[in-house]
Amino acid sequence: MVEGRKRAGGELGPGRRSVYPWPVTRARWAWWLGWTTATLGCRNAETVSTPVPQANPVPAVAPAVDPVGDPTPAAMDGRASGDAVEPAAPTPEPDPEPEAPKLPDGTPILPCAEPPPGMVCIPGGPFVRGTNDDEPANARPQATVWLQTFYLDVHEVTVEQYEACEKGEGVAADGRDRPSAPCDRAGPQYLDFDHPKMPIQGVSWFDSRKYCQVHGKDLPTEAQWEKAARGPDGELYPWGNEPVTCEHAIIKDARGRSCGLPKAKSKPETGRPWDVGSRPVGRYGLYDMMGNSWEWVLDWYSKSYADCGAECEGTDPKGPCGGAESCPRHYMRVVRGGSWYWDASRATGVFRRPHFPANEPFHHFGFRCAATAEQVEVLRGRGK
Repeated sequence: MVEGRKRAGGELGPGRRSVYPWPVTRARWAWWLGWTTATLGCRNAETVSTPVPQANPVPAVAPAVDPVGDPTPAAMDGRASGDAVEPAAPTPEPDPEPEAPKLPDGTPILPCAEPPPGMVCIPGGPFVRGTNDDEPANARPQATVWLQTFYLDVHEVTVEQYEACEKGEGVAADGRDRPSAPCDRAGPQYLDFDHPKMPIQGVSWFDSRKYCQVHGKDLPTEAQWEKAARGPDGELYPWGNEPVTCEHAIIKDARGRSCGLPKAKSKPETGRPWDVGSRPVGRYGLYDMMGNSWEWVLDWYSKSYADCGAECEGTDPKGPCGGAESCPRHYMRVVRGGSWYWDASRATGVFRRPHFPANEPFHHFGFRCAATAEQVEVLRGRGK
């Protein structure tokens, strides 16, 4: 090496050699430093990215809210914030309206409406009619009979009500022309039977039906009367199956007729009816379905339900000939319920007594009236 060669950044000392095989000049040091810096910059670029600005940055999306309620820890029932939210349970469909009950022919059974004053509703449907016992034989056989909803007087028609009808008072409120005395004159032949609140006595089937028709009603059919007295399940009395006593009805007992109440003046042992409603109310809100007074019903009498056949079966039967004004080979109508005069054997829901509709020979029978739903609508229009 030539003495006096300079080192980069200074001179080489005496006896020293350069470590580079070429002369080190300031220009060569500058080139080497530039290459080293560029190489290290490329290696760092492999691991550190420089964000590239976007022309239209997308706005941040808010976190979803639970549609069931407030997305708070209490609302999430202890779930972790990262748990999936279960969807809300679907609202259950409402139960369908129950189908209206129907008669066997498919006719809907009418619901009870507000009854006219002095009447109650007897709901329609099946009921057990008659008996399979040996007695009374004319009430055999037992069968299921269907009725449409109907309405029945709470009480037997009273003396004062019948006398008012004889005078033309308080009837035919629809304003139609009517005779001055719509009801035929009739009544008891015994003294002490004329108390205003007593059931009217001594009326014929014709008298009874005319009173009902003048008031927009009719006599109940035998099936309607029995359903009202016994209910749907064939119980023997309006209060169940407990035997009848003077606690339940006005009948003859050990004390005598009319529960021991004597008739005034002559023949006190005959007894007499009591005022209506003198005993506890029975089923459906009816009074005196047993005892106090026999009650006329619409049907012609048949010696048994078996003898009557199809006309006493099915839906809303009206007995032989459908209850028509005349019926070949049938001469008597029916009374039901017993009376003050007779003992407990007559005061049942199955006992049937025949009698001539003209009430000859004369007996002290009474009645109450029934109405269909259609008749009740008319009565409501009259304001009764």
